[in-house]
Amino acid sequence: MAEEKIISIITINYNGLKDTCELMDTLPLDDESIEVIVVDNASREDEASVIQQRYPQVKVIRSNENLGFAGGNNLGIEAASGQYLYFINNDTLLTLQEEPVQKTKHSMQADLRHLVERLESNPKIGMVCPKIRFTWGDNLIQFAGYTPLSRITLRNHAIGFNESDYGQYDTAHPTPYGHGAAMMVRREVIDKAGMMPTCFFLYYEELDWSMMIRRAGYDIWYEPASTIYHKESQTTGQASPLRTYYITRNRLLLDRRNSPLPWRFLSYLYLIFVAGTKEIAKDLMQRRYDLAKAALKGIWHFIKH
Repeated sequence: MAEEKIISIITINYNGLKDTCELMDTLPLDDESIEVIVVDNASREDEASVIQQRYPQVKVIRSNENLGFAGGNNLGIEAASGQYLYFINNDTLLTLQEEPVQKTKHSMQADLRHLVERLESNPKIGMVCPKIRFTWGDNLIQFAGYTPLSRITLRNHAIGFNESDYGQYDTAHPTPYGHGAAMMVRREVIDKAGMMPTCFFLYYEELDWSMMIRRAGYDIWYEPASTIYHKESQTTGQASPLRTYYITRNRLLLDRRNSPLPWRFLSYLYLIFVAGTKEIAKDLMQRRYDLAKAALKGIWHFIKH
């Protein structure tokens, strides 16, 4: 008889077969206490069938429409049976692929155990995130916790970003928000706080969800005993109209959903008339009319809805 599932690992695939398969190769698929769920978010090709064929131990869900980051993860939540749900991007690796097989297997299970132990150390801890390092170059740090968002600009920064890892962030500590690339959550926390907010579609969901979880009475922690590696480039999507649209709209949406008066309206003024105007003017000067149009569209859709 199979063991009870302790951890459900959930990841979203969207036209990312190569990355998803590379992630699968670093997961403990034969550990009966762990289940792995891949949600295919309406990829152009039938990548779900390919993943299911290559990795029969994995539970693959095919969505006929792109539900976005939150919607796809929510499908995974509904299918999950574990006590702890570990949401990871499909462009992450639990271990670097050049590590020996035996070390890799040990590292995978140890990293997952450290996250569970942090959650079990205190019932008030509802979410925990590992240290996140980039896969490329010298594996610089991407995340070792977050600073709080500014009330007006709604900006913050990731602690340790782009620094070499000398062990300077090897002490676990609370963090105001989880990182969307890797976050483990207790199932009962989701039952109490709610599933991921689908109104964002892309960007800022994990910040909003972190605030929902904290309002439900839980803390969020950074656990450096566990590390995950992220392929994300510093320049990926920086000049994308899609990114510009959702970043512009969703920052305002985050403000509406979470900021108290009068900070909310002060932030509206800053985001629209200071930051927004500055970015649109810069795009026009650089003849990036597509980006200026996307920013204006994001502001208009926020005001309209």
